[in-house]
Amino acid sequence: MVRGIRGAITVERNEEDAIVLAAEKLLREMIRLNQVAPENVCSVFISVTDDLNAAFPAKALRRFDGWDYVPVMCMNEVPVPGSLQKCIRVMLHVNTEALQTDIQHIYLEKAVCLRPDLHKQDHSVR
Repeated sequence: MVRGIRGAITVERNEEDAIVLAAEKLLREMIRLNQVAPENVCSVFISVTDDLNAAFPAKALRRFDGWDYVPVMCMNEVPVPGSLQKCIRVMLHVNTEALQTDIQHIYLEKAVCLRPDLHKQDHSVR
């Protein structure tokens, strides 16, 4: 069955290195905590707020071994007035037998405010 794994992180600066490093940090944590193997991923959608345009965050995923053939798409987030800025959001579509309640959605940095009900304090990036 296909499940969605959500994640989000904020970036301090609209610079290529900052965007790619933040995306990498978020993706690694999503993959690690949900034990995702690239061959089980259907697709990855990555959105950015309109104030992040210095790089495609998908560039981070292309650095990961075995992820060469995973379909990835970057897009802009809806620019709702007053919404969180400098934010990268990810949706991994994964084939898994995990229950929906067992999926660990990851919110880092200022993005914790997006879903405080799903945020767990024990995320330690390795």
